[in-house]
Amino acid sequence: MAVFVVDSNFFIQAHRATYPLDIATGFWNKVKQLANNGSIVSIDKVKKELYNKNDDLKNWCIDNLPDNFFNESSEVIFEYAKVSSWAMSVSSHYLPNALNEFLDSEEADAFLIAFALADSQNRIIVTQEVSQPGRRNKIKIPEPCNALNVQYVNTIKMFRLLGETF
Repeated sequence: MAVFVVDSNFFIQAHRATYPLDIATGFWNKVKQLANNGSIVSIDKVKKELYNKNDDLKNWCIDNLPDNFFNESSEVIFEYAKVSSWAMSVSSHYLPNALNEFLDSEEADAFLIAFALADSQNRIIVTQEVSQPGRRNKIKIPEPCNALNVQYVNTIKMFRLLGETF
């Protein structure tokens, strides 16, 4: 069974724009259910991004996500090296700041891709980012995923693949 590895924007965009916590309770109940049954997971660096604002989303995550939801990114250093190698191989396309941000050890994206790459047959990234191969000032998650054969989908596609409604 596939496991969906969620990016921070899965939570942030839902909370801020599409599914506010106080209105779209069905969405958040479904997220909690999927987290509890192991259908969705994430990594510690996403947790840090979610928790850096002391807001309702942080509180919701603390109160509703299981303790094992955020996986240790330190366990995928071998795969992170592959993601870094890809970034360096395309460094002539991206501006230095884009590469520095993507490879920053505190940033989640490269580690999220590495985590999915560690079991690419069973892990699918969930992100709201869309492919922008011509962009030079930011490396979007779809570009390294496409290059490294890591699957990714957006939130709605994930729900469809899981056969879930809310």
